[in-house]
Amino acid sequence: MLRTEPAAETLLLVDDDEVLLRVLGKAMEKRGWRVCSASDADSALTLARSERPGHAVVDLKLGEDSGLDLVPKLRALDNGMVIVLLTGYASIATAVAAIKRGASNYLAKPVTADDVERALAGQVAEPVDVEDYTPMSVERLEWEHIQKVLQEHDGNISATARSLGMYRRTLQRKLAKKPVAG
Repeated sequence: MLRTEPAAETLLLVDDDEVLLRVLGKAMEKRGWRVCSASDADSALTLARSERPGHAVVDLKLGEDSGLDLVPKLRALDNGMVIVLLTGYASIATAVAAIKRGASNYLAKPVTADDVERALAGQVAEPVDVEDYTPMSVERLEWEHIQKVLQEHDGNISATARSLGMYRRTLQRKLAKKPVAG
């Protein structure tokens, strides 16, 4: 726990995953934050106008909305707001885009409440021990990408296959296999 004094600071959490909102919200409240939550961009802007949070944690993908589009709108309401962008699909391109649009920090999911609090405080994530780091295999990367695209198409295998540029039957065979480890 990083906070030593009780905080009355307001934290806006924005994510379309209701479970994450509830769990992270409770964890941040235990750390002394006053938390308000929204599951879409419009609700987040309405809350930001009424609650005037000094900090925000925004998911990159908000259903049909993009957290990248929400960041500058929040920044316009309060230029001093500390905004952390969360994503399940981390990449250098989205990290750069997030910072250019006004995010103060960028975190890849899964995250802990401690990770979020460090990011809100402007601290960088603890470095990964190079000896413990094992990069994902090409097969695992392919599996993760297929799962991401499948989720984006609401489980529609035909639409996913078209998006990936492969035959539907080939995709079905790949999906029938168990996830590749590492």
